[in-house]
Amino acid sequence: MRAARAGRAGRLWCAAATLALALSGCGGGDSGSAPTGGIGGTPLPSPTPPPAGRLFADPAMESLSVGEVQQIMAQAIGEAQARGLPSTIAVTDRVGNVLGVFAMTGAPASTTVSRTTIGGTAAAGSEVGLQGAAVPSTTTAIAKAVTGAYLSSSGNAFSTRTASQIVQQHFPPAPNTAGLESGPLFGVQFSQLPCSDLNTRFTGGAGASAFIGPKRSPLGLAADPGGFPIYKNGVVVGGIGVSGDGDYGFDTNTIDVDADDEEAIALAGIQGFAPPVDITADRIPVDGTSLRFSDMGVGDLGPLQTSFGAVNGPAGSLVAVGGYTSGAIIAGTAYGSEASGIRQSTAAEFVSRDAYVLTNGAGAGRFPIRAGTDGASVSTPLTAAESRAILEDAFTILSRSRAQIRRPLDSRMQATISLVDTHGQVLGIVRSPDGPIFGTDVSLQKARTAAFFSNAAAASQLLGSAAGAPYVQRVRNFLGDPNALTGTVAFADRSGGNLSRPYFPDGQVGTAPGPLSVMQTSTFSPFAVGLQTDLVAGNIVTHLGFVQSLNADTPQQCSDVPDVVAGQKRIANGIQIFPGSVPVYRGSELVGGIGVSGDGIDQDDMVSFLGLHNAGARLGGIGNAPAAIRADRIVINVGGQGVRLRYVNCPFAPFLDDPAQNVCEGL
Repeated sequence: MRAARAGRAGRLWCAAATLALALSGCGGGDSGSAPTGGIGGTPLPSPTPPPAGRLFADPAMESLSVGEVQQIMAQAIGEAQARGLPSTIAVTDRVGNVLGVFAMTGAPASTTVSRTTIGGTAAAGSEVGLQGAAVPSTTTAIAKAVTGAYLSSSGNAFSTRTASQIVQQHFPPAPNTAGLESGPLFGVQFSQLPCSDLNTRFTGGAGASAFIGPKRSPLGLAADPGGFPIYKNGVVVGGIGVSGDGDYGFDTNTIDVDADDEEAIALAGIQGFAPPVDITADRIPVDGTSLRFSDMGVGDLGPLQTSFGAVNGPAGSLVAVGGYTSGAIIAGTAYGSEASGIRQSTAAEFVSRDAYVLTNGAGAGRFPIRAGTDGASVSTPLTAAESRAILEDAFTILSRSRAQIRRPLDSRMQATISLVDTHGQVLGIVRSPDGPIFGTDVSLQKARTAAFFSNAAAASQLLGSAAGAPYVQRVRNFLGDPNALTGTVAFADRSGGNLSRPYFPDGQVGTAPGPLSVMQTSTFSPFAVGLQTDLVAGNIVTHLGFVQSLNADTPQQCSDVPDVVAGQKRIANGIQIFPGSVPVYRGSELVGGIGVSGDGIDQDDMVSFLGLHNAGARLGGIGNAPAAIRADRIVINVGGQGVRLRYVNCPFAPFLDDPAQNVCEGL
């Protein structure tokens, strides 16, 4: 754990043992402010107006040059030298291409995943999940850099410290917040996985597909301070990650301010490339609490070293990392270009000129809109026209909605929407222009998770998995339903998320963990959350062996859940356990799932639920699950009181163009 600075913990927090996540009157004060001298950012440029006939402006096509990557690395290396902490430093572009990794002489070759748990520290040999694993320091640095790049946009700049705050069992995490609900993005750390079938892989070759993103991360998203986004002219162009202290952990106490060497080194790296000050996380409140960006400030830094030639050799060297970089510095790709793998859609691909799609680098969409592939499992699969209508209506809701985590205020929501059939096959993915990259993989996880747990085959699929089998009986015992997970209940991701928390109801201490969480609350950590971790831990371990040239890489199919057909898994990029998805039904028959991610979990819920409803109202035949089978009909006895599962939660007055309130009520 990092040492807290004395005399800087005078922040006001509201401590209330309640089930409500809303912390109104419980402001974060200056909890995310840089301690001295800010972060070195610039004022936010005036928003670029959208072109005629458009609702969104396209982000400027900025990218990092080789010289700029060298400068960023030199600045970080110089600060590491000044602090006496030899470190591994990684830089990526916005879509996750690793632009270079530098290992300083004396930097630890491996880093230990934190053993910190709710109950203290797990003893060696008693850890669950990834706790206590020794992993290459190159992989932790890359994961931090990817996190800074993927969580950020032109409207919000989030760091790995921000990520730490929003993925723990209570929000905000602190000794006096027990009883508050879990972080809004609880579980997002297990996305961008090395086994994901959506995220692309470094091949070391050339050609049109060499640099398309989004690229995978070796450890998913990081919660260990020391990772920041990199900006150029107000546009996010990448991320930096620093690993030097031998610990890959998270910040359990957001009341104090940490003197964190890794964070200072990364902050030095982004000088001249820092985000605009108006969009950093500490300017963005969530449910009344200001988020955190950095506990270190420019005033904590020594003189900047800007010459890469002065440190390359004397201080260490660039290194190759299997599956990520050949050992040279390369230039970044400009997000929005064909080469980046994400670009504006054509008229033939999607009706809205505001939509972006994933592409193969040579002009062809990776996930074109199509009909369901699951004719062997459902009586009438989704047609291509129905798939298109669902995505169109969901994108319309997204385009009208007020953003939750973007600046300036009253910006439009930006996110990614994914649609799948009951086999988990992608029927289309569309994005708004500046949605955070992390939401691409996460929206697909959400869509697949809703379809998976609502499927009649869910129990049999989990029973066919060594990792998943123990959870089936736990769910059945917990719900008091011997037939649970056989398609009789429609589960949204908010519902499954309720069952995945280490406390049930969410946040309330002294109760049993949810059946999809860890067996004992005291063993929980962001690296051991239960089923979500267990399904993919084997893939991550195999991949880390590949990075060290010990074995072949993990397949591009997550989990040991049996294939639904040869070579296809229903949850091929893992499951997700925070809100933003609903299953798709034709009458009473499950036919797919829709997931949304990028700009506030209530907004994500609304876009999936209301978009699907509107498509069904327009076409007929398809829509949300019948109300009688939705998970919010389940009431669980907890200490003699009934606790109802949740299905979706829509914002109160969400639209920029309509004063309508309670827009999901009665649907």
